[in-house]
Amino acid sequence: MTGLTHFDGKGDAHMVDVSAKAVTDRIAVAECHITMAPQTFEIVSEGRAKKGDVLSVARLAGIMGAKKTPDLIPLCHPLPIASVAVELTLDADLPGVRIEATVKTTGQTGVEMEALTAAATAALTVYDMVKAVDRAMQVGGLRVMLKDGGKSGRYSAE
Repeated sequence: MTGLTHFDGKGDAHMVDVSAKAVTDRIAVAECHITMAPQTFEIVSEGRAKKGDVLSVARLAGIMGAKKTPDLIPLCHPLPIASVAVELTLDADLPGVRIEATVKTTGQTGVEMEALTAAATAALTVYDMVKAVDRAMQVGGLRVMLKDGGKSGRYSAE
């Protein structure tokens, strides 16, 4: 299991010891999208969803998701999150919603999992809010776009 930091020498899962790592500014950006039927897109874009403002609720859910990441991912460290921004953009070409989540902290480990969780939670919330009219929606493209800070340096998907 060389190279996999969440496994010890015996192959058992464990939480990585980050106590010797330097405290640095860290940022991660993740993205995903949710596709839907054109009629569902109209409902969302026109603000006609029965459960309320889909994009506002999904933004808040994404922020909450980032903050709850260590409760969901067993070996994820609880971190002092300094900032979470979740942007939801209507895209008629999908049709659907593009989601980008940015998470910042100053600490000893990165916030990629928090950014991924924020994006995924926002997408799932969009699904939940309009599933009554479109159960065929699909969430896709979940990935880290940017990670910066710490020993491993900068990663950019572009």
